[in-house]
Amino acid sequence: MLTCERIAETRKASHNLPFDLSNTTVESIEKLIALNMQVIRTTVADTFDLAQKSLSLKEPLEWFAIQNSLAAPMVEQVHSYSRQVFDIVAATQAEFTRIGKAQCEAYDHQMQSVPEDALEAATTALNSAIAAASTLYEIAQINAQQPGQVTRTYLKRDFLLVTGPDDSILRWP
Repeated sequence: MLTCERIAETRKASHNLPFDLSNTTVESIEKLIALNMQVIRTTVADTFDLAQKSLSLKEPLEWFAIQNSLAAPMVEQVHSYSRQVFDIVAATQAEFTRIGKAQCEAYDHQMQSVPEDALEAATTALNSAIAAASTLYEIAQINAQQPGQVTRTYLKRDFLLVTGPDDSILRWP
């Protein structure tokens, strides 16, 4: 049955939906900001190390060796950053899906009670109609018997007036 508790539950779920989605979004943005801050710190530290190494170089060929030695770690850092961003986005998407599923379940739960409510209301209405018809039949039966009883009483009275009270030949049943 569609009770006040179910309606309140659905309204609460509807009311909490924007807040839940906003909280999830803010948490994901916080994670992305923390990741970007970490990447910026690492990049600044690596750049500072590269600048110090560059100042200590004496031969131009050493510069190419340093650049070649930095390529592999830089590719690994970009790959790691991409993987972490993907993990954050995937977790956010999973949370959005969970929130949406919970919202759909709340609506589904409410909608499942609608046919039950309709069936219960129809049953109640049918029982009321049957009770009303039964009462009407009883009243009609009583009303149909009353004229017959009145007529029988008057006929018996008239019969007794005509024949007399001691007439044993004709008896009224």
